[in-house]
Amino acid sequence: METIILAVVIAVVVLGALGGLVIGSRRRKPLPPPPPAAPDITAPPAEPHVGDEAETPRDEPRRTIEEVDLPGGPAPVVVEEPPSAVEAPEIEIPEPTAGRLVRLRTRLSRSQNALGKGLLTLLSREHLDDDTWEEIEDTLLTADVGVQPTQELVEGLRERVKVLGTRTPDELRGLLREELLKLVGTDVDRTVRTEPEDRKPGIVMVVGVNGTGKTTTTGKLARVLVADGRTVVLGAADTFRAAAADQLQTWGERVGAYTVRGPEAGDPASVAFDAVKEGKEMGVDVVLIDTAGRLHTKTGLMDELGKVKRVVEKQAPLDEVLLVLDATTGQNGLVQARVFAEVVDITGIVLTKLDGTAKGGIVVAVQRELGVPVKLVGLGEGADDLAPFEPEAFVDALIGE
Repeated sequence: METIILAVVIAVVVLGALGGLVIGSRRRKPLPPPPPAAPDITAPPAEPHVGDEAETPRDEPRRTIEEVDLPGGPAPVVVEEPPSAVEAPEIEIPEPTAGRLVRLRTRLSRSQNALGKGLLTLLSREHLDDDTWEEIEDTLLTADVGVQPTQELVEGLRERVKVLGTRTPDELRGLLREELLKLVGTDVDRTVRTEPEDRKPGIVMVVGVNGTGKTTTTGKLARVLVADGRTVVLGAADTFRAAAADQLQTWGERVGAYTVRGPEAGDPASVAFDAVKEGKEMGVDVVLIDTAGRLHTKTGLMDELGKVKRVVEKQAPLDEVLLVLDATTGQNGLVQARVFAEVVDITGIVLTKLDGTAKGGIVVAVQRELGVPVKLVGLGEGADDLAPFEPEAFVDALIGE
C-alpha cells in the first residue's frame, strides 16, 4: 500500500514539473499582435508605360498614386485630380491701319526733325551764297538722300528762292515741303498687293538679311492685314534660325493666323510650298512667307531664294516680294537692295527702324536705286508700329511744324 501511495506522489510531482516547463516556455515566446484594422483600399493599377497617358480621355480626371501613412506602414492610395485645361492664347485686335502713320508722326518727327530744322535754318539766312548751298547739299547727303536726288532738290530750291525773293518762314517751309514731296513721290501706287482678282490667296514673300527685322516685320504685317479684315497663313521658311519659326508662330497666334513650319535646317522651298498649299485648302486671303537671311548650307542665299520663288510659283504667281531694309544702315542697305533685286524681282520696300538714329533720306535713295516704292515703314518696337507709307505724313514729320 505504501508503495502505491509513493508511486502516485512521484507521478504528481513529475506532471507538475512538466507543466511548469510548458508554461515558462509559453511566457518566454510572446504571441503576435492582432492585425490592425486597415481601411478598405483598392489596389492601384499597374504603373502605366510611356504613351498610356495619351490614351486617357481628356475629359476624365487624371489618377495619380500617393502614399498614406498607416499603422502597418505606408500604403498606396489612388488620388483623383481635376483635368488640366490648356488655355488657348487670347486673340488680340490690332490697331486699324488707316492713318496709322499720322498717329505715329510724333515719334517719327522726334528723330527726323534735325534734317528739316537744319535745312530751314540754312534757307532762312539773309544771303544764300554758294557756301550756304553747299551746306544745304551736305545736310541732305548726311541724311542719306543720295547724290542725284540731292542735286535735284538743291537746283529746284535755288530756282524757286530766286524767283520769290523775300522769304518768310512759312514760305520756306512750303517750298521745302513741295520739293521733298517731288523726291519722295506722291503718284506711286504703294498698296501691298494681296488681293488678286482671279484667285485666292494672295501670296507675299518677305526677303532681307538677318538683323533687319525681317521675321518681326512679317509678323507685324500679318497684324496689318488682320486689322484690315483679312485672313492669313504664315510660312516659316527661315529654317536656318531655330527661333525664327517660334517667333513667327507667336506673332500668328496673337491674331489667330495659322503658321506652317518644317524641321529645323529643313528645305525652305518645301515649307513655302506647303504654306501656299495650306492657304489654298483653308481658303484664306493671304499667305505670308518669311525667308532666310542666311543659310546653314554652302548653297548661296540668292540661289536658295530663287528656288523658293520658283517652287511657290508652281502653284500660283507671287503678288508681292517685299525687301526689308534697316533704315540705319544707309548706303550699305542700298548694296543689299541691289543684290536682292537681281534675284527675286523686288516689288516693294519695307524700311524698319525709321526712328531713333535713322536718317529719313534713305526713303528717297532706295526708291531711286531700285525703281520700286517704299510701301511700309517700321517706327518702333511695338506690335502696331508698322505703318503703310504715306508721303505727305512722312515729309511733314521731316520738316516739323
